[in-house]
Amino acid sequence: MATYELEHPAIEDITLTDVLFALSDPARLEIVREVADGPLDMAACGATNPDLPKSTKSHLMKVLREAGIVRNVPNGRGRLVSLRKDELDARFPGLLDSVLGA
Repeated sequence: MATYELEHPAIEDITLTDVLFALSDPARLEIVREVADGPLDMAACGATNPDLPKSTKSHLMKVLREAGIVRNVPNGRGRLVSLRKDELDARFPGLLDSVLGA
């Protein structure tokens, strides 16, 4: 099975409303908090809720990726998820620190 690159929005295409919508869901916010300290294997993200179905987890990741919050790249047979903190800080200064500190 081939692992392929997913599309990530260019930083100039990321909107504040999309970011705030993505961060408004507690499960998505928890994933962002998990990757805030550094990249994680996608399988490890959301591990705090073992009852989360794989399809739900995939949807949560898709919303975060399409909003421009995380980067999801192939890593061997899995995927590595990382926070686009530097890019988001440049686009919306202080937003992530405010949200993650709350």
